[in-house]
Amino acid sequence: MTDPTQEDTVRDVSTDLLVALPEDYSTSQLLVDRLARGGGAPVHAVKRSGAWVDVSTAVFVAAVRGLAKALIGDGLRPGDTVAIMSRTRYEWGLAEQAVWFAGGVSVPVYETSSPHQVEWILRDSGARRVFAEDAERAGVVASAARALGVDVAVWTFEGTDPHAGPGGPRAGHAAAGLAALVEAGHAGAVADAAVEAARTSRRLSDTATIVYTSGTTGRPKGCVMTHANFALVAANLVPHMPDVVGPGTRTLMFLPLAHVLARAVQHCCIHAGTTVAHTTGAADLMGDLASFRPTFLLAVPRIFEKLRAGALAGAEARGREGLFRGAEEAAILASRDRDARARGLRTRRPPLAVARHLVFRGALYPKIHRALGGEARYAISGASGLAPDLAHFFRGAGLCLLEGYGLTETTAPATVNTPGATRVGSVGMPIPGTAVRIADDGEVLIKGAGVFAGYHRHPEATAEAFDADGYFRTGDLGALDPDGFLTISGRKKDLLVTAGGKNVAPGPLEESVRASRLVSQVVVVGEGRPYVAAILTLDAEQLAPWLASRGLPAMPASAAARHPAVLAEIQSLVDGANATVSAAEAIRRFAVLDRDFTEESGHLTPSLKLKRQAVVDTCAADIDALYAARPPRT
Repeated sequence: MTDPTQEDTVRDVSTDLLVALPEDYSTSQLLVDRLARGGGAPVHAVKRSGAWVDVSTAVFVAAVRGLAKALIGDGLRPGDTVAIMSRTRYEWGLAEQAVWFAGGVSVPVYETSSPHQVEWILRDSGARRVFAEDAERAGVVASAARALGVDVAVWTFEGTDPHAGPGGPRAGHAAAGLAALVEAGHAGAVADAAVEAARTSRRLSDTATIVYTSGTTGRPKGCVMTHANFALVAANLVPHMPDVVGPGTRTLMFLPLAHVLARAVQHCCIHAGTTVAHTTGAADLMGDLASFRPTFLLAVPRIFEKLRAGALAGAEARGREGLFRGAEEAAILASRDRDARARGLRTRRPPLAVARHLVFRGALYPKIHRALGGEARYAISGASGLAPDLAHFFRGAGLCLLEGYGLTETTAPATVNTPGATRVGSVGMPIPGTAVRIADDGEVLIKGAGVFAGYHRHPEATAEAFDADGYFRTGDLGALDPDGFLTISGRKKDLLVTAGGKNVAPGPLEESVRASRLVSQVVVVGEGRPYVAAILTLDAEQLAPWLASRGLPAMPASAAARHPAVLAEIQSLVDGANATVSAAEAIRRFAVLDRDFTEESGHLTPSLKLKRQAVVDTCAADIDALYAARPPRT
């Protein structure tokens, strides 16, 4: 039950815990409980020779136990750390469950990490055993181990690790794929009872994993997540969203499992009875969606932006841009009407608008659904802000797009919209067992089941992260409405203060401009400057169809960044964003760069969050140029 305390503004809201767990519970028990409910039901699906093959709970648990035996046979003791460096795939979850069954602590590592980054994680976490996806990642780990001067065992998910030997992983520990290691575990001397003793030695208060922040600023800190964090979030989120997750539902996981959001949802799926499949790359995503046919999706806003852009490009290619625009408008209007009614407002759409929406619902919206496999009814968006009209579009088209909010330190979901309680533009209400408070300066504070235990080996940072009442300081700015829905306006550290003393939150302006398919990234600047400006990058995938739809020749982004038609389009987007703020907050100048911001360039995290300071540092000359001339009048 939600209990907002309201004076002039709402400052506190909380949702009661639905499910309590005994102290001797652990996250691995979610899987054991699922097995007890029926071993024949599929817990995962894997692609074999182009076809999806179900993996029953019984088969999966048997593989987990075999791998746990191999770990225990290697000398792993309860509490020892084991790193996992891989893209999102079936074996990732298998390895983590095996670590937990062996009583260990998992340490996720992004597969794109450099030897320097891996060295830091190995140093800080103490991990001396690593699961690496393939020989390439094993080589990165070996390089990090050499630099650190330690002995590290590396097992690969596929192929034979060529890096075993002096100075690298311990000789004899390279396995020809994970299956061989599972078989070796079952054939070894470790008994089932030893695995069960190690598994049940872990309690709610024990560390389950150390998750290193993606490092948008400074050196990554290890967030200590307990078994209580994952298990309580899963046990409470599932009954909180029964329409989304439950027996018979399916999802395709493509976010990095090294990111806490994907893992939290995967463990919810284990508890709920959902079947989880994985896709390893962007090139496979659309084909895997069509063939696996998930009932719900988990993604970051950029994925939904690209889905919408792809649908528009397809319509343009068939000469039906006007039809798509009309269908988009009808969907947005229908969703806005629904949102207004949910807020208790009286509203009435014109009969013609209702009729148009019904026509599009039968003729055009199903094509969008088919691109997602045809059976997806819900989608959850997290990790960064979602443009409200994008959510309205998908919901009006029949895909209920639910925005949530959380951080690594809150085991991801701290608040979420649900099918029965949604306010588009908000990030929802607290999940069960969670309290949200707004500090006097607008910072969002969180306490509850998902809040982490602290930063690994960093007591000073841990103390600074909590206030006197035990609430975690998120660093985000937000507000609560009278019904308990949270809205996020931006990061405290990102708040710009112009030379004139005006406080500007860049997030809403950036979201508005980035809603265009032509734009890839936007960074609003102006700290200590006389006015607000922005630097933008173009979406290379959407540039060609955008140019073709306007009868313009194909050209590279470097040329398009200077083309009058492109600049005019960007100006119209900036004008639209400016219409939502005061003149002092408006973007007065902008520059379009001839290159994009990517993870490889060091400007995006693996979860596609923008590293704002990295952009400001590397684009200093571009930013200075925006202030070198007199700005246009507004």
